[in-house]
Amino acid sequence: MLKINYTTIFKVIIILCIIIPYLSCKREMIDTSSSIKLNFSTDTILFDTVFTTVGSTTNRLMVYNNSNHRISISNIYLAGGTSSNFSINVNGIACTSANDIEIESKDSLFIFVKVTVDPNHQNLPFILSDSIVFETNGNVQKIQLVAWGQNAHFLSPKYFPSNFPAYSIVSEGDATWTDDLPYVIYGYAVVDSSYTLTIKEGTKIYLHGNAALMVYRDGTLKVDGTIDKPVIFQGDRLENQYSDISGQWGEIWLSSGSINNEINYAIIKNGQIGILVDTIGNSANPTLTLSNTIIKNMSVDGLWARGSIVLAYNSVFGNCGRHAINLDIGGAYDFRHCTIGNYWSEVIRQTPSLVLNNYYFDINGTPIIRELYSAYFGNCIIYGNVANELLLDKFPNYQFFNYKFDNCLIKTGLPLNDPNYFSECIANSDPIFTDITLNANDLSIKEGSPAIDKGITSISTLIPFDIKGNSRTSDVKPDLGAYEYIIPTQ
Repeated sequence: MLKINYTTIFKVIIILCIIIPYLSCKREMIDTSSSIKLNFSTDTILFDTVFTTVGSTTNRLMVYNNSNHRISISNIYLAGGTSSNFSINVNGIACTSANDIEIESKDSLFIFVKVTVDPNHQNLPFILSDSIVFETNGNVQKIQLVAWGQNAHFLSPKYFPSNFPAYSIVSEGDATWTDDLPYVIYGYAVVDSSYTLTIKEGTKIYLHGNAALMVYRDGTLKVDGTIDKPVIFQGDRLENQYSDISGQWGEIWLSSGSINNEINYAIIKNGQIGILVDTIGNSANPTLTLSNTIIKNMSVDGLWARGSIVLAYNSVFGNCGRHAINLDIGGAYDFRHCTIGNYWSEVIRQTPSLVLNNYYFDINGTPIIRELYSAYFGNCIIYGNVANELLLDKFPNYQFFNYKFDNCLIKTGLPLNDPNYFSECIANSDPIFTDITLNANDLSIKEGSPAIDKGITSISTLIPFDIKGNSRTSDVKPDLGAYEYIIPTQ
């Protein structure tokens, strides 16, 4: 008969009672390694509800611990703090921050994110943004929060290709934008192939950081502003401190193959590139006809045309960080009664305002040369705060580099004595603009300007009114630039 030693069994039980909790604690110890990273169900939470009255909506974020050990998130908080329009709910508690939140290995955490919006609050931005910050073992990770603010037409990405920025399609067909509500672009908004986007007078388009309006192959953009109601493109930050800050959005991109684009009476400001023209168009029509338009305060270029066909008149290019007009890799261009006044002051600008170029280097360093068929400037002003505001960047010994400046005022160190290229041009005389300060940037000319009565009438008869609607034909000779000088009434 088996004799049971209860004393031994009792001792084993005591030992197990000591060892098992110890082993359990070892297994469940929190991993404090700096290599630990959280995983999330998304990197951006977008609230794309457009409110008509004060309201709120809630989205869910999943936080994953994919490691083999339990972890502790030391801090979870809204970057905007208590002033944020957003709030979070962690473990059933509504808050703006939470501390020491543990997640078991291969487990997850629900966080509910809420936004409350009053769309009629006129000081509210069109796009509200914040972020949830996670601090884990010294690592900082962020999830972006984006919500629509004031009432507007919003365009946000619906497509997320790996080789192109996220984008939305403006319309599955031709579209017309009017001034009933502003339009707000988040990401890229694309005018699709063979369709036309028409933007009517008075319409305001606000673009978020790095956002762009892109016209795809065989697509067309027509901007139909007026003197009294121009179409306005600008960043979506409405606070006063952002009124003159450049680089707030991307560009208007007329991509390769877009056709018959027209922009009339627009104000394009505070972006990176005002208009990027990236196509040769067709032999019958220019890629872009630009008229009565002001492009100013761009961190890179006002107009960047690459091997394109552009016709421009009565247009103004002011304060750009690199070039006001960059005519790159050949093409054909015609500018009449245009004004460049580049007094960029954010950093020291060393690049000229106007560049004519006919080549680039490929990835192997091989020069690729394209013909500059023509670049004509008539009755224009090209001036700024750099000693030489004109660069003729011709590939050495290449023949096809054709340009002509007729009756222009140019700030340059180049000699202007060859009538084949410079006819009746004025060198380095201050045009005496009305106000070159950043907030005003009024590039009309004042009394005593050397640009007065220096134009050629064969050009002005084709463009009889200036950008403000003043007649050019009432004087014996027209003035240079987009503005005709008007004697002040007493």
